[in-house]
Amino acid sequence: MPQVYVAAGSNIEPERHLAMAARELERQFPGVRFSPWYRNRAVGFEGEDFVNFVAGLATDLGVDEVLARLHAIEALCGRPRDAPRWAPRSMDLDILLYGELVCHLPHLKLPRPDLLKRAYMLGPLAALAPDLVHPTQRQTIGELWRRFDRAAHPLVEVRRAQ
Repeated sequence: MPQVYVAAGSNIEPERHLAMAARELERQFPGVRFSPWYRNRAVGFEGEDFVNFVAGLATDLGVDEVLARLHAIEALCGRPRDAPRWAPRSMDLDILLYGELVCHLPHLKLPRPDLLKRAYMLGPLAALAPDLVHPTQRQTIGELWRRFDRAAHPLVEVRRAQ
């Protein structure tokens, strides 16, 4: 059963929307685990700070079915499918890793290409699964995080909303 890692982020009522997404992930994927929550600056546009976490889950579902469920959770949190990419958002759920799967499809690239460039993805993943080996880098997530320029991309841990 593949281990799947999903990044979650919001900068519109982030505590409320992330709590909603976490509850829905728990409902749809029993046994899901969560990293701590982190606050960070918006990347790519001016806007309110984001709050982010990474969820880890095991599933027999195919990658497209997992993606469809994540899109449904985004919609439940008020994010339309045609929302602009570099703009404030109520919910953003992205598959970072789906087991050892490497793919470059128009709608999905795995491992997520910006995983190694974004503190708000790599940091929470390292907190959740430091010994996980990145499928193409062949280094642990913890090692990749240790080498990351954290000073340029600060994360501040925040309390998880219920």
